[in-house]
Amino acid sequence: MKHVYPRALEALAAVRRPEFVAGADLVHSITGHSIPREETVRHILALIPEVEPDQQVMHVGGGSGYLAAVLAALALRVIYIDRNVLVADAAKARFQRLGLHNIEVVASPLEDGLELDTPCDTIICTTFSVSREAMLRYLVDGGHLICLEGRAGPVPSLAMFVRKADKLERVRTLGWVDFNRNSEQVLIDLGMVDEKTLASAKIEAAAENRRLLDVLRNRLNLEESALYRSLAQQRGMTLVEADQLLPKLEPELFRRFSRTFLDLSRLIPVASHNGMLTLVTDDPDARTDQLERMSPDQEIECQLVTPTDFRRLWTSLDLTARGNRFVADHASPGSGADSTESRAVNDIIGKGDDSISPYLVSVYEAILLDAVSARASDIHIEQYDNRVRIRLRTDGDLHDLPQYQLSPREIKGVINVIKLRAELNIAEHRLPQGGRSRLQLGEAHYDLRIQTQPSLHGEHAIIRLLPQTGRAMTIADLGISSVIGARYQRLLNNPAGLLLVVGPTGSGKSTTLYAGLQNLADDGRRKVITVEDPIEYAIDNIQQTRVRSDIGFSFADAMRAFVREDPDVILVGEIRDQETALEAIRASQTGHVVLSTLHCNDAVDSLQRLYDLGVHPNSIAGELMAVIAQRLAKRVCTHCRQPAEADPVILAELFPDGAPANFRCFAGAGCDHCNGTGTHGRVAVVEYLEVDADIRNAISSQPPIGELRWRALDAGLITMRDSALDHVIEGVIPLSEVPRVLPRERMAPELRGGRRTL
Repeated sequence: MKHVYPRALEALAAVRRPEFVAGADLVHSITGHSIPREETVRHILALIPEVEPDQQVMHVGGGSGYLAAVLAALALRVIYIDRNVLVADAAKARFQRLGLHNIEVVASPLEDGLELDTPCDTIICTTFSVSREAMLRYLVDGGHLICLEGRAGPVPSLAMFVRKADKLERVRTLGWVDFNRNSEQVLIDLGMVDEKTLASAKIEAAAENRRLLDVLRNRLNLEESALYRSLAQQRGMTLVEADQLLPKLEPELFRRFSRTFLDLSRLIPVASHNGMLTLVTDDPDARTDQLERMSPDQEIECQLVTPTDFRRLWTSLDLTARGNRFVADHASPGSGADSTESRAVNDIIGKGDDSISPYLVSVYEAILLDAVSARASDIHIEQYDNRVRIRLRTDGDLHDLPQYQLSPREIKGVINVIKLRAELNIAEHRLPQGGRSRLQLGEAHYDLRIQTQPSLHGEHAIIRLLPQTGRAMTIADLGISSVIGARYQRLLNNPAGLLLVVGPTGSGKSTTLYAGLQNLADDGRRKVITVEDPIEYAIDNIQQTRVRSDIGFSFADAMRAFVREDPDVILVGEIRDQETALEAIRASQTGHVVLSTLHCNDAVDSLQRLYDLGVHPNSIAGELMAVIAQRLAKRVCTHCRQPAEADPVILAELFPDGAPANFRCFAGAGCDHCNGTGTHGRVAVVEYLEVDADIRNAISSQPPIGELRWRALDAGLITMRDSALDHVIEGVIPLSEVPRVLPRERMAPELRGGRRTL
């Protein structure tokens, strides 16, 4: 590196670069050429002739004003030029604040003309937007013009010209000037992060083997597209969207390069045209030099995409390759035109070519993104004759996605894309198939449970989205009353016994059980083993096992094995048959806490269900600790909650003898947070039966179910009606949800202490 003269070093030390960055005016207008790094300014001062104290210097493309401020410490006078009025005004305010009164700010294009009392001894231009001829007339005869030439980009060359009469004579190339700033420097310059936060994020990224940008985006809660738009602007890159690229992807170009190399480099080749190879990356600092050496006859253009779009593009090309392999394996030249394999191939290929249509992959990706954005638990893709219907289940209700106007042929292709991702047989349309795949959106991971079902007009697909965070809700997060929550926690600490959570499909039984497991995992003093079908949520520090009926490994088999593995708590995903029920009772009898679910309507009904499964009443009475029955009700949106008028029809059902004078209820008015629905999320409405001595005696005598409920009420059964009304009064759920979770006969208060049959 060339020597920097002492006065220049003093000027650099006197001007602090942070004074010229982290301003709101920099976000959309300034690039590395206008916020040069200190090292870049040092390099420029080493390349150019020494600026004397009596000289007048012009800086064209002044940007934030940092270089002009350094020049002001060297020269008698500095003329700052920038055509962006907002940027120039911000720079002027900085100069005034710092007491730099020998800088004159001009906020207009140099081509418009400028009246100078004396010409400049030196003009330094750090932009490509001004011609050399436009600067000639402002230069003293014999003065120097220092400007960029060659390729516009982060590393252009700097050349020196001298004015002789009315012409510029090129003297020489001074050298390359690196205006490049990596993403870390850009984020610091934009004021999004400080050095301390950056250092901490680097440690976290290294420890978790994650990319630094992902860690920072998650920590700072930055919106992905806005962040990458700013980075693209600052790095001089073009930000493109996947939807623009998907119709033009060239799968054969993707296959030319090593998949491992592209993955490690974070690069995807998307087009090759007229000697130009276009790549996309989600890493603003990605290097393309290796690809340049691999493609010496082509110019390389690298564009920026968001991580979500990068994944969409990669998935599209990857599924195309897998579809092509299927075509090669099944669509042999001798196969009949109407064969099952040929029809499957025709459904996934594009218009006459031999690859999956990127459009179909992008449709599936878009549906998944919509589902995640809507907090959907399930996606339903259905076909009725020539009508295609796509619906999302959010907070228990199904809602149409009308923006997807797909033809029956297109929906067949989308379903085959789903099958490819789930590793199902895309040639099989006659039988139901089940599989799974994974979805990653930024730092969020989802397990996708996929089921395809033949129907009258074509195949349907149902996709369940299960977020995988390594943590489940805790008991405190469930939203159940503190009394029931405390009793639930106490039951988990028992030395042995059976705890059941019951309700219909989709009532949140597993979520309630997982909340208990999460509390045990956080405590860490007890060993917990689960057997599930399937494993819905992965929880750190819990040993989870999946049922494998295809190889003869059932719930009962797992239970028999578990009792020999020194567990404290065993979770059985579901008691479906007599064998599993008996093994659960035996595990409880041998000193384990056993948690499980049953499909039944209420807490007392679960006892009849166990009778029906052939479990002896004395065994139930001896081992059952408690039953939690539940339904899910919609929560009132906390952002727009307000007092509401009670529906008189519902009140009449709840209180036949008249509602209490102080009864109150709430509802959501509708806002942006809840998309105008007034509700956001769901909460469990529970019925809680704790088994005491009276209930044990009643269970052993196996009375009729009606009498058993009377006894439970006498013993302190917390009914679902009680829980629902508590939620209504506290403003957790709207009154309109009560008839949705309670059958008509349970709306009114139940009799306690009815006639007993001995």
